[in-house]
Amino acid sequence: MSDSVLRLDSFLPYQLSIASNAVSEMIALAYRQRFGISIAEWRIVAILGEGAPLTPREIGRRSRMDKVSVSRGAKMLEEKGLVERSAHDADQRSHRLTLTRAGRDLYADVAPQALAFEERLFGGFEPWERAALASFLRRALAAVEACE
Repeated sequence: MSDSVLRLDSFLPYQLSIASNAVSEMIALAYRQRFGISIAEWRIVAILGEGAPLTPREIGRRSRMDKVSVSRGAKMLEEKGLVERSAHDADQRSHRLTLTRAGRDLYADVAPQALAFEERLFGGFEPWERAALASFLRRALAAVEACE
């Protein structure tokens, strides 16, 4: 058989996508049931929970979410009273998003559960395996960015 035959079960980009989708689906179900938020909304909350107000473009860049997903997620979070927007002093065409008090409370509730989920998912891995996986994922992302 030729080396040019594509076999999905050994095609690393496909395997990575399948694993990512499975984890995202599992997390999405848990967050929707427990907190009434989507994965996109959680990503926005998590990113904003780390610190300073950010523009939707900055959130998209950090999360690798497309502009529409960030916009819809931010709008839903704003409607739920979890995020507020403010003027962007340097760019009047843009705005900055920040968590409200309720958003910070949600982050404080969800973050420990996210860490517990991570432990449940990867707890059977040896520390060196977790470190290697994290390194491989960073390298894969860097390779993608180098191709863009």
